[in-house]
Order: sequence, then C-alpha cells, then structure tokens
Amino acid sequence: MSDVTTLSRVFPAVAKFSDPDVTVDGSVRASVGLDRLETLWFNTGSLCNLACTNCYIESSPKNDRLAYITADEVRQYLAEIVERDLAVSEIAFTGGEPFMNPEIVAILDASLSAGFRTLVLTNAMRPMMKCADGILDLQARFGDRLTHRVSLDHYRQPNHDLLRGERSWERTIPGLRFLAEHGITTHIAGRTCWDESPETLRAGYAAAFHALGLPIDAYDPVQLVLFPEMDEHADVPEITEQCWGILGIAPSDIMCATSRMVVKRRGADRPVVLPCTLLPYDRAFEMGHTLESASGAVKLNHPHCAKFCVLGGGSCSVAEA
Repeated sequence: MSDVTTLSRVFPAVAKFSDPDVTVDGSVRASVGLDRLETLWFNTGSLCNLACTNCYIESSPKNDRLAYITADEVRQYLAEIVERDLAVSEIAFTGGEPFMNPEIVAILDASLSAGFRTLVLTNAMRPMMKCADGILDLQARFGDRLTHRVSLDHYRQPNHDLLRGERSWERTIPGLRFLAEHGITTHIAGRTCWDESPETLRAGYAAAFHALGLPIDAYDPVQLVLFPEMDEHADVPEITEQCWGILGIAPSDIMCATSRMVVKRRGADRPVVLPCTLLPYDRAFEMGHTLESASGAVKLNHPHCAKFCVLGGGSCSVAEA
C-alpha cells in the first residue's frame, strides 16, 4: 500500500466550506459580528418576470421557493426595530422582481411611513410600470426617501440582453425614463463580468446615461454600483482569522456586520432572518425568526462570503455601496 493511499484513509479529503468552525487546512474560520444593524433587507419573493443568466437567486417565472412576504409581516419587523431602538436607517427590498408582489406598494408605504429610507431593486419592466400610480403617490408623499435601483448589466444593449434575455434592454429603458421624468431617485446596478476595467465600465455607462437622458452620475459608486460576480461552485479561498490582517480588511467592513435579510420560505408559517441577501436558500445560515435572534456572529462558511464580500468588496445597500 502506498504512502498516499494510507494518508488518504487516515486524513480523508474534506471539501472547502464544509465546517463552520475551521477551514479545510484546519485554520480557524473567520467570523463577523453584528456591529450595528443599519440595513434590513426583505426578499419579497423569488418569482421574477425574467430568468437571467447567472442569477444568484435563480429567480424566474417558475421559482417560488421564496413566497411573497406580506405587508403585515414587514410591519412586524419594523415594529421590532422601534421597540428595540435599533440603529436601522435603511429598509431594502429585493426579489425576484419586487413589483410582482401584489402588496409591494403597501409594503413600501409601510417602510416609508415608519420613517426609514427605502430601497427597492427592480428591472423597471412591466411589473414596475403596472404599479406606476402607486409609485407616483409614494414619490409625492416621500420624495427622495425612496430609491429605485435598476439592473442594467452593461452599458450596451447586446451585452445586457445576453444576460437578461432578448429585448430586455428595450423593455427596461421606458421604465428608467419614467423614473427620470418624474424625478424619482434612481440608481443603477451593473456587473463586472465583461473583462473591462472599472474605469472603462463607468465611462461606458456615463455615455449611455447621457444618450438616454438619465440624470445618473456613472462615476458615483452609489448611483452606479458595479457588483462582482458570484459563483458558489467557483474555487475560491476560505477566509481565516489571519486573513483580516493579510488583506487589510476589518470584519466591520463586511456586509453582515451591518445587515440582515428576512425571507419567507414556500409553505412556512412565518419568515426567518438570514445574515445577508446572498444566501436565501441555505438553511445553515438561518438565525431565527426575530431580529434579536439574528444578532449573533456570522461564520464566513460560503463561497459568496469570500468572493463577493471579502475579496470582491461587494455590498448591496445604499449606505455601504
């Protein structure tokens, strides 16, 4: 029997991200404590009018693994924020496509009426435009406290359509122009998968915004957020406690130091809280049903933690962008 065979039996192969406490080489896995809860996310439901390539949440017209959250369920968490005097300044809504949720206008109204700055992610297509009257009412009452972040994956139509589907660009632009014409605060979410430098991407978006008549500053990292790519099957390094010093990054810089997300699983009788927007289906990351139960530290035991947050510097909120 060879030495290699003997060793493989004594020390069987262990996959990365398989142990919440230690990495594959036996190092202590990095974790992030909740410094302060500044942004609370809600997933409004995983259904979407599109089925985009590489959508990390696999949203589609058929994916209902995450159910529509209700306005009353959102209000319960807003009440907990007030009762516990938490430092939350921003409430954010993602999907799926949030405007497919039949209660989305009431949900946004609840957040805004409670005094929170509110962000909603959308593709600005027909589901959003079907809510145009409600959006205009919210704009009239709450002004720039409501921000729409619209997905525009590239500054050129062919590339955007490559990821989102044929004619998706031409279906998004009217929604963007509607938001601009009515003075509704609008940001753009782009992607960095194009083998172009950030400088080239921002210059391309700037030219596109000018041509489309959109008052968005492509050089402002909040108005145009460029997200690193996510692939949970990619071979990425695990993050150990020593990585903070090596990379010059503090745990407080990571999204889960200031954020949590609420989801409602299909068939569940109540929502559950997760560390962030990136792990909607992984039950290992569930932190209970209340914000109080979700106040513990998060162990960075997923490829997205490494590639998107630590190494990619990604963040989904307005406050942290």
